Amino acid sequence: MVNKSESSQIIFERLPDIDGIKTYTFETNTKYKNREDLLVVVFDKDAIAAGVYTSSLCPSAPVEWCKENINYDKIRGLVVNSGNSNAFTGKRGVQTVSNMVNSLAKNINCNIEGIAIASTGVIGEFLDESSIVEAIETIDLRMPTSTWIDAAKSIMTTDTFPKLASKVCKIGNCEIIINGIAKGSGMIAPDMATMLSFMFTNANITHSLLQEILRETTNISFNAITVDGDTSTSDTFLAFSSNKADHRLIKDINDPLIQGFINSFKEVAINLAKQIVRDGEGATKFVTIDLEGAISNNSANIIAKSIANSPLFKTAIFGEDPNWGRIVMAIGKAGEPASRDKVKIWIGNNLVASEGVVDINYKEDMVADYMKNKNINIKIDVGVGEGSGRIWTCDLSHQYITINADYRS
Repeated sequence: MVNKSESSQIIFERLPDIDGIKTYTFETNTKYKNREDLLVVVFDKDAIAAGVYTSSLCPSAPVEWCKENINYDKIRGLVVNSGNSNAFTGKRGVQTVSNMVNSLAKNINCNIEGIAIASTGVIGEFLDESSIVEAIETIDLRMPTSTWIDAAKSIMTTDTFPKLASKVCKIGNCEIIINGIAKGSGMIAPDMATMLSFMFTNANITHSLLQEILRETTNISFNAITVDGDTSTSDTFLAFSSNKADHRLIKDINDPLIQGFINSFKEVAINLAKQIVRDGEGATKFVTIDLEGAISNNSANIIAKSIANSPLFKTAIFGEDPNWGRIVMAIGKAGEPASRDKVKIWIGNNLVASEGVVDINYKEDMVADYMKNKNINIKIDVGVGEGSGRIWTCDLSHQYITINADYRS
């Protein structure tokens, strides 16, 4: 079920249950008081999983655990805590991960390689996992499960709303559910996963196929967003399938039977990625940047990200100032081929610059009026090829400074 808020943003109130997947949330008071801050997901039998992680050279202990230890063909559980990222915590952080993983593995009687883990929050502070372990030990698979919206709320940090999305599709005659939750508001820049996001389905597919779909999806969703240009130590995007759907096992990404599922999977991820941008710390504007005429798609994305990450561009968006010179600046600094005298820039439907100068029909008052909208569309043609890309970002407001100055207070 979905509901539309006053800002026209789609809020998912209730996601369908997925056979073979149980969710549990807990209030551990590890950092936050009077709110749930721990998510545990348990799979009825060995599920399959896929994952991509931060490119940071200072990854968190949970990221290292997942990259080095979990068996993606035999997943039984997922543990996620919020408020403390367990990053830059040395040997103690590694032991904390081990304690959390071992507690769930022992409870549900599986190998530790069957447990995935993620943490989000403050960097460089030791995580006291004692209350987390106590909560995990209370799990009884006969107890009532938590809702998906509870799961989304439990992984929030500076987020102002829970992020959920869902699609139902068909593989053959079987109904396939795809549910996704995410958290992210700051320290968001494209490079692998860029936040925490978890997607769940019942499709009967192999780990290798799910991994291929996940990587392809990441590039057009979570790798296509930026809030502030900073990549976290904890970025994790994991997908899981209970493989409970009653259709033949699918192994090949080119199998005609799987194409509808792939499209729906991408839709859910893109929805979650856009929600992260809309909830950017202090954000008041949602900005879409379409870049055309580049020498390659990769080059187009690099130029678009150069614009999207520019503090001068982002503050101009916040100030509702149509200062297109800042776009020109960001194109030039990207280091990618672009023809100065062929560059064209549109703000909304207004052509503001072409042939190396301001367009003859440009009317600043019209564009300034357009800048008052909550959703801003910027289109650029750099005039050197056929490459294109799309990046979503937000503005940079006074509130961003306030939130991050007070983050540890």
